[in-house]
Amino acid sequence: MPDQLSPDALAPLVRNTIFARAEHIHYFRTVGSTNEMAMQAADAGAEEGSVFVADEQTSGRGRGGHGWHSSADGGLYLSVLLRPNLNPTDVLWLSLITGLSAHYAIDLVLGAPPDLRWPNDIMLGNRKLGGILTEMAADSTHVRHVVVGVGLNINQASFPPELADIATSLRIETGRDWPRTEIAAALLKSLDREYRALKTGLLANISGSIIKRFERCSSYAHGATVAVEEAGGFTGQTVGLDARGFLRVQTQDGVKTVLSGGVRKVAGD
Repeated sequence: MPDQLSPDALAPLVRNTIFARAEHIHYFRTVGSTNEMAMQAADAGAEEGSVFVADEQTSGRGRGGHGWHSSADGGLYLSVLLRPNLNPTDVLWLSLITGLSAHYAIDLVLGAPPDLRWPNDIMLGNRKLGGILTEMAADSTHVRHVVVGVGLNINQASFPPELADIATSLRIETGRDWPRTEIAAALLKSLDREYRALKTGLLANISGSIIKRFERCSSYAHGATVAVEEAGGFTGQTVGLDARGFLRVQTQDGVKTVLSGGVRKVAGD
């Protein structure tokens, strides 16, 4: 039997966080998408800190409309509802702190830190271990709510042929199964710390810390030769994040700022 992601199992492990109320942890054996469930609940007035977690997704989504392979009992498929006092243009910070939270949580459990690929991928070597999908409802100047979804490949023994060369799991990398509940709790506790700091600190002050830590945790942020799927596509060498958290790439035509495009390391880098 897989380890349980039920509210009774998860809530005691995340005491003293905004995610700790068992009645706000919604567990599904199978669901289309935890992000979809969270967005629907947010529209209906669900409280900040609500958690939506499933053993399997049948319509898992990644960034840019891509599907997310969500096999039964193999991964962690989890979404949280946040109601930050942010301008819509600042929501990128939530993706970055969630990446940091996943980095710290996996390092805590596994004893080895994963890599972060800007803006939303968790990597082991050159293969994807997980991804982050941030969706929001907002007017022109204020965010009403944000749903942050995290998919982590934990105990999958294999992937479909089209994913075998680009995806990996903790089980594939280590040869053993890992406790999903423990990883979920570590992720939520880390995200709670990051989110509280973001909410209580002046964004102008806290953003510098996020940038520095993300750059330390990411081999993609500085000195990586990358191909970017944006503005017709271009290649160059990364030169860190700008003050808004966007990736900068030095190209033959000068420094370009990546706003939303996919980033891949060029073979041999």
